[in-house]
Amino acid sequence: MGWPGHSVGCVGDAQPGLVRRIEAGTVRLAYRTWGPAGAPPLVLLHALGEQSSDWAPVAQALAPSWRVYAPDLRGHAASDWADPYTIEQLTADLAAFADALELERVALGGHSVGGPPAYLYAARHPGRVTRLVLEDPAPPWPREPRILARPEGPLPFDWDVTALSNEFTEPQVSSWRDELARIAAPALVIAGGPASHIDQDQLAGMAALIPDCELVTIPAGHLVHAADPAGFTAAVTAFLGPRRAGERDLDDPEARS
Repeated sequence: MGWPGHSVGCVGDAQPGLVRRIEAGTVRLAYRTWGPAGAPPLVLLHALGEQSSDWAPVAQALAPSWRVYAPDLRGHAASDWADPYTIEQLTADLAAFADALELERVALGGHSVGGPPAYLYAARHPGRVTRLVLEDPAPPWPREPRILARPEGPLPFDWDVTALSNEFTEPQVSSWRDELARIAAPALVIAGGPASHIDQDQLAGMAALIPDCELVTIPAGHLVHAADPAGFTAAVTAFLGPRRAGERDLDDPEARS
């Protein structure tokens, strides 16, 4: 399914962050970048129904120290609108995105439905993730199916992508939960507190299953980085901190172009 007016070539953009497109496995992904090309890379994955520009305030704050990459997930905004829309496919897209950009090791963040591909990638590629930040992520526990009503008018995402909301079923969620123990990178889970629709007890349980994980609650609801950008950015900046011994600027191909 395509988006009317959706370009298959270069993408113009009025939002902060330079927009590019790249072939990532079976899909063309649009992405925005902030920060110097030689800085250590940080990849941020947005929530269901959002897009890469959603990260702009956070990315701008982090840009002095990081090369921030924020893709439009498959089925969203200027990326290809192409199924399958599954958590496993988004995880494969993330791996292909990192490979296409020759990002050998990255700090990685994900919000909401962008959280599962981030934590699964970190579990399956432990040597390629230096830090993991999960903002009120969808936790790997089963939940009841959700019936969503499509709003009227055009949308900046493929409505079929809302199938991601109903991916949290057995047996795959138990398998995903078991994989959390394989995450080697230091991790930060930022919970949105009682105003969030995400089960906060499950987030605490999730953090306990990740070997090196800190749980921080910022009581701003599910959209922590939008509702409390200063608090969110302060928590992330403190966690990412200065690079530790053994971490270096990666040989970013953009720095060579």
